[in-house]
Amino acid sequence: MKIKILNRWWPAIPVLLLILIVFMSAELDEPLNSEWLVESKSLESSVVLLNNSKDIVPLGRLEDRKIAAVSVGATFEKEFVGTLSNYASISAFKLVNTNLQASADTLNARLKFFNTVILQVGDVALRDLPLQNLIQELAKTRQVLVVVYGNSGGLQFLDKINVPIIWTPVNSPAGAAFSAQAVFGGVALSGKLLQDVSPQIKKGAGYTTKASRLKYTVPEEVGIDSKELGRPIDRIVNEAIEQKATPGAVVMIVKDGKVIFNKGYGNHTYANGMPTRAGDIFDLASVTKIGATTMAAMRLYEEQKLKLDTNVGAYIPLARNTNKSDLTVRELLLHQAGLVAYIPFFEDLKPGDYSRDSSIFHPVKVADHYYLRANYFEDVMWPRMLKSGLSARGKYVYSDLSMYLMKDIIERLSTERLDKYVGKQFYAPLGMYTAGFNPRNRFPKSQIVPTEQDNYFRKTLIEGYVHDQGAAMAGGISGHAGLFSTANDMAILFQMILNGGTYGGKQYFQPETIDLFTTRQSNISRRGLGFDRWDPDRTNRYPSDLASSKSYGHTGYTGTCVWVDPEHKLIYIFLSNRVHPSVTNKLNSLRIRPRIQDAIYKAIRDGLD
Repeated sequence: MKIKILNRWWPAIPVLLLILIVFMSAELDEPLNSEWLVESKSLESSVVLLNNSKDIVPLGRLEDRKIAAVSVGATFEKEFVGTLSNYASISAFKLVNTNLQASADTLNARLKFFNTVILQVGDVALRDLPLQNLIQELAKTRQVLVVVYGNSGGLQFLDKINVPIIWTPVNSPAGAAFSAQAVFGGVALSGKLLQDVSPQIKKGAGYTTKASRLKYTVPEEVGIDSKELGRPIDRIVNEAIEQKATPGAVVMIVKDGKVIFNKGYGNHTYANGMPTRAGDIFDLASVTKIGATTMAAMRLYEEQKLKLDTNVGAYIPLARNTNKSDLTVRELLLHQAGLVAYIPFFEDLKPGDYSRDSSIFHPVKVADHYYLRANYFEDVMWPRMLKSGLSARGKYVYSDLSMYLMKDIIERLSTERLDKYVGKQFYAPLGMYTAGFNPRNRFPKSQIVPTEQDNYFRKTLIEGYVHDQGAAMAGGISGHAGLFSTANDMAILFQMILNGGTYGGKQYFQPETIDLFTTRQSNISRRGLGFDRWDPDRTNRYPSDLASSKSYGHTGYTGTCVWVDPEHKLIYIFLSNRVHPSVTNKLNSLRIRPRIQDAIYKAIRDGLD
């Protein structure tokens, strides 16, 4: 009996082995990409979906699913599981054909906490009765989906099993990647069987689906040469690493709803040599403002709970007798409320306010071996913010305090903590299982890229705790910082925005809400509501020389950015830890992020010539 359980947190990378090489190598020959693309195109018409009368495929309601992927006699399980992991959290199992009945029973027992089981099966393995019985038994209490590779004749052994079946005639890395994307709607299905398989499975059978989520492919599919895209990006990022602007980075590019580039560079730190992977989790810093807080504000605005021109005092009782009372939500989102830029709260800490050990008196974990006393935020930080001065109301002053206030307003209107609210409303249903606050509660340190070697406040390497001091002192959850994520999860979120509010067959926002928040809403700055935007003053060259005037997004202090360009249907994501081991401005002075962005536009333009 052999059952292998693979790593639950398989890195969220597009595809492994051959597909991994295709995506990530700037030196890859174009003919190999072309061959892979030809095979993938042929799969669009040859892969067949059966038994889908209940529209189970593509899988929906991801927030309710606990998904297990089981490989049985399949050659390319790593490619399959790696691709599935781009769409949802996957726990992977492998059933080895040794004493199959006992193995099947043991596996069945271990699947008790999963309500969705995806079996990847080679056609020969379908002949085994214990496997057939396992599928039937699981299907009584769980959602089961079977992906079959090889000869269509093997489908006859599933003749009396009424679960969705995806049959892929090609047993290859491309076939495994394609079928995994089909499970979640990354690719559309339209294939029909060309011959009878059994009395129940007839010639011409096959359901049609539509693509509704990100597709993972090669640049050539959108008319871009891999070398023209990859080589300049490699050169620029490697320059950043050589100049010690950052020890590592991830670059991700989505064009026309297709992920065409997702690559990790360098290492987590300059010392330990742990390679930065495309599926690593980063501290997004101020990208939190649009990746969490503004999303929540948009939802509450649509529900008519949040009014842009209502004053802060109407939402925050403790602000009513302060100079914050008359400020409007619109002014907060535009950074025109006259608030101070930030307050260095950690400088006011007294010896009794913190401890190196946790206790009922010091329960707020700020970093490893650093705990803040209970209610410090409520007793000290919040009152100091509400009492802080105002200056230049009506002028643009970028302020973190605006998002502290927005967080409190959102939590009051939603009756939930910000992290819980955005998790339920967006991250879980979208399949964004890495995105969230306080990632050390859910992931090992090895998957989270460390930030600063803090020698002035927490006196330790910051690993999986928010770099921003104020957000850390607020328990890791704030409106201006604290969100961690992979590039892939940010791509999902902002593809939904780029789609006009839809993703995976679900409507999250109305297009007019997205237009309102992402277009310029100020007469004195470039800003949208919560969103940063393309700067019409071209001497600033922001966010890059070639970005269109419709571009919106945000940057983060730790060395991150997300930019969306509706004109080119483009998403550009750059994640780094440029504050390691200490803060440096080289990433900005070398213009690493905008130069990469320009390289993307140049590759797009070259593809059109």
